[in-house]
Amino acid sequence: MENQVAAYINKQKSPHKEILQEVRQIFEKTLPNCREEMRWGVVTFAAGKFYIAAMKNCVHVGFAITGLSEDEIALFEGNGKTMRHIKISTLASIDEKRLMRLIEMVDRKAICKPC
Repeated sequence: MENQVAAYINKQKSPHKEILQEVRQIFEKTLPNCREEMRWGVVTFAAGKFYIAAMKNCVHVGFAITGLSEDEIALFEGNGKTMRHIKISTLASIDEKRLMRLIEMVDRKAICKPC
């Protein structure tokens, strides 16, 4: 599975490729025992509780929101019923501490039944 993840990341253009690499490292540091795999055409973590995806103008980092409070859900963008995201458009705009806090919160609180 790691080869598929690496292939997905490596085929992206800059700056998406570098953003995906950095966010992947943050996931590895924050959840060292978390399994990554390709699902839905994107890189997922923790059986689909999280995803990273190269979009046209940015990278989306997606989070399962089922089980979170309304205030916690408001920390994310989008209007999905089970997943929301944050957008990262440049490598310099990655706020590692914030991203780690969001990952830890969602890992601890979110319920991901379809995963």
